[in-house]
Amino acid sequence: MDITVLFKLSYGLYVVGCMDGERPVGCTINTCFQVTSENPILAISLNKNNYTLEAIKRNPRFSLSILAEDSDPGVIGQFGFCSSRNVDKYADYGYDVVEGAPLVKGRFAGRLILDALNFIDGETHMVVLARLVDTVKGEGTPMTYDYYHRVVKGKAPKTAPTYVAERDEVKEAPKSAKRRYRCNLCGYVAEFEGEIPADYHCPICKVDATQFSSIS
Repeated sequence: MDITVLFKLSYGLYVVGCMDGERPVGCTINTCFQVTSENPILAISLNKNNYTLEAIKRNPRFSLSILAEDSDPGVIGQFGFCSSRNVDKYADYGYDVVEGAPLVKGRFAGRLILDALNFIDGETHMVVLARLVDTVKGEGTPMTYDYYHRVVKGKAPKTAPTYVAERDEVKEAPKSAKRRYRCNLCGYVAEFEGEIPADYHCPICKVDATQFSSIS
């Protein structure tokens, strides 16, 4: 079976936010779609090991921020490649509370406030059906998952529904005179004329140059 056909499915990128008691938690996801039009219900997918899912089960009110093409790419890494169990993901950005749900500050294409209604078991992931409570207008063109890969050059975290498909992709990169380095944490690939600069930091997950490995 050619699993790369799954790459043709359309995805977006979103930041989920929820209050865990007095503390805001959140994560990056790539799966969200509208289920009904009248009194809208939406569905998102969260890995069962995701701490944000645990928080939503305790507190059904959560937010969904729609990433734009010109959103700070660091938000994707901060919310996608570490856990709210031991990291304050909002520390570098700040947040506002709207209708009881945290919204990470920054430029986004739009915001949604939702209440979880039901949790459907999807083996490794849980599909959360949620009722739309409120919206906040944003700015910018929504970032698709294809744009994230082609332009931002990011990779899927291990908890993402698409992670296995990405791992199985074995296409060789085109030959280049530049040297290529891959981030050991998030998979971002950077190119330089020679060695990676010592003061370089990953634009996605913010780790320093010591966390990159040469791949060409």
